[in-house]
Amino acid sequence: MVLLRVLLEEEGFTPFSINTGLIFWTIVVFGILLALLGRYGWPAILKSVEERERRMQQQLDEAERARAESARLLEEHKRLVAAARTEAQEMVAKARAVAEKEREVLLARARKDIEAEKEKAILALRQEAVDLSIAAASKLIEATLDTEANRRLVSEYLASLEAGGGRQR
Repeated sequence: MVLLRVLLEEEGFTPFSINTGLIFWTIVVFGILLALLGRYGWPAILKSVEERERRMQQQLDEAERARAESARLLEEHKRLVAAARTEAQEMVAKARAVAEKEREVLLARARKDIEAEKEKAILALRQEAVDLSIAAASKLIEATLDTEANRRLVSEYLASLEAGGGRQR
């Protein structure tokens, strides 16, 4: 720095003066630096920039593939959910139909059982009425009658009463 100051003071250097020797060496050093950078620096810089660009393009491609795959999976998921919902609704409808049919079968069976029990009760009551009638008639006439014939007569009488629409008194 001191040497530069001494040189500047001896030659009468001002900030606006032109020094052709300094310009020449500046251009030579700049040219050498430019040649070295062109030979060794730029290829390395360009290679790293191209590598970075290639990696970014790969990441963009992968992101696009992932987006497309996610959209496909989302659509498939929606389709599966809709199919499952439809299947569940069909199953519920079938279960309701089966339950309704089973209820009707059970009701029909219950009605049939009730009717059978009613018929059994009526037959039992008729039998009891026949037995009571025969016993009463036997006591009245104090004679032993043929039980089967008497039962048949009383059963026919009771059947005629039912067919006639009511009892006669």
